[in-house]
Amino acid sequence: MAERSTAAVDVADNSGDQPLTAEADQSTADGVAQNRERDTEIDEAQGSGGTEGPGKASPPELHSGHKLARRYRLEECVTRLDGFSSWRAVDEKLRRAVGVHILPADHARARSVLAAARSSALLGDPRFVQVLDAVEENDLVYVVHEWLPDAAELTTLLASGPLEPHDAYQMVSQIASAMAAAHREGLAHLRLNPNAVLRTSSGQWRIRGLAVNAALRGISSDTPQRTDTESVGALLYAGLTQRWPYENDAYGLAGLPKDVGLIAPDQVRAGVHRGLSELAMRALANDGATASRHESACTTPEELVKAIGEMPRIRPPEPTFTAPPEYQRTTYQQGTYGRPAPHPGATQPVPAPPAPLQSRTGKALKWAVSALLIAALGLGSWQLADALMDSSNKSDDTNKTQTNDGGDKNSAAPKPTKALQIQRAQEYVATGDAQHPNDVDKTYDNNSSTYWRTASYKDGPDMKPAFKPGVGIVYDFGSQQEVSAASIGLLFGGDHTTVTLYATDSLSSSVPLTSMTKLGSVTTSGTSARVTVAKPVKSRYVLVWFTAMPYAPVDSYSDSGYKQAVTDLKFTG
Repeated sequence: MAERSTAAVDVADNSGDQPLTAEADQSTADGVAQNRERDTEIDEAQGSGGTEGPGKASPPELHSGHKLARRYRLEECVTRLDGFSSWRAVDEKLRRAVGVHILPADHARARSVLAAARSSALLGDPRFVQVLDAVEENDLVYVVHEWLPDAAELTTLLASGPLEPHDAYQMVSQIASAMAAAHREGLAHLRLNPNAVLRTSSGQWRIRGLAVNAALRGISSDTPQRTDTESVGALLYAGLTQRWPYENDAYGLAGLPKDVGLIAPDQVRAGVHRGLSELAMRALANDGATASRHESACTTPEELVKAIGEMPRIRPPEPTFTAPPEYQRTTYQQGTYGRPAPHPGATQPVPAPPAPLQSRTGKALKWAVSALLIAALGLGSWQLADALMDSSNKSDDTNKTQTNDGGDKNSAAPKPTKALQIQRAQEYVATGDAQHPNDVDKTYDNNSSTYWRTASYKDGPDMKPAFKPGVGIVYDFGSQQEVSAASIGLLFGGDHTTVTLYATDSLSSSVPLTSMTKLGSVTTSGTSARVTVAKPVKSRYVLVWFTAMPYAPVDSYSDSGYKQAVTDLKFTG
């Protein structure tokens, strides 16, 4: 079947036939029609097991406008294949777009699809596209899930070229961490490909079709962790090289040359990051192939997450600034103000230079001018020397008490910044209960997959002083340090996060905010925040204080609501 997916639904299979959907059904999550791309992936290349035979039941006869449970109105059929169909629909109760998979209740895979959808819904991890409902009703089984109109598939991103090293690093880090969390709960994907990986407008990477996509196609594996790990390696390989790491072309990407075997990404494309190249090979190793030059293979998502954590972090590229246009002189400065403009094509006459002074009078005049210049130079030199001698004699005594500051004080080079080492940290609880005090050390452990999180609040994004003025953590540097800035990695993007830095006297929550020194504040809708201190202040303790948090969906730790989590935090001085 041709691969057909939107930002919320992946409905491809592996048979190679065209889907039965009409051309009018070819649309993406934002409603823009696109041509389908043939999916020539084979299960052997992915390391997955065989597929069950398709059910004998025919696809349900549904149409646009049909309602499920008097709530979900079908809008557009995305694909119809192998006994099931996938639709873009509208949840009329909550007034939002959703995706729906539908198959007959007597379909051979109906039971396994329901079980997979319910298990996926229980995970509740925000890094996965969430299953919202799984129902058997009126001889139909349907699975309702999120629809993300602002997200772009990895397939679409790679159409314009390979990912930047920082983007590839963020992708593999977030995807591997998410799959490790899923496998800890006994869930596997088995269909993790570029169509199943999305990047949202806030820069977060999300995975769709956990367990459900494989169940719809009857895909299984005796080694699910190895299968998903190799799939993550294939995603990283494609992101670095814009090539699919197998001989077959797939997902709009060209495969590797025939009979060459699996070669490292930095041998396929110049300029590929060496560490990421080796990481991809460690995840892709199979059938006795060498994982990389020296390191052992990663066979589970947990091992892949550990390998990523041992790598030096790849920083985002420095922003580039466009040089201002070259200064243009005005016509007034060029001395043409008020002059009539020349006629087009007319040649302007060049004025002839004045005749040189060749007569006897002219020569005499030149000699006179030269003599006057020589006399003036001699007189000026004598007066300058006399003045210098007088000033030298007068300043002999005064120079003994004067010091030289080495020039203009304002021309001194800026003081270089340095990273401040955090010795310990403690939650600051102004009122009410603490958040998660045992996780504060995860904000500075140099591991982006671990984090300290807040509770989930019903009101927001600004926290109301009536129930809690804010939440935060106090950090101890061990001694007085000059603090100039803080860089904070956030788990959730959205509107909006407000964070403020305060200099305080201790780790204790008994010190009121009113007695602290405010250093700086920033509001962001992204997944990172940088607070700059206008005038660096020396302090041993600094409070990072959140007074506004974005709305985030339900996850495995808390319900949906206004919440935030800190993944990485760095101070500079």
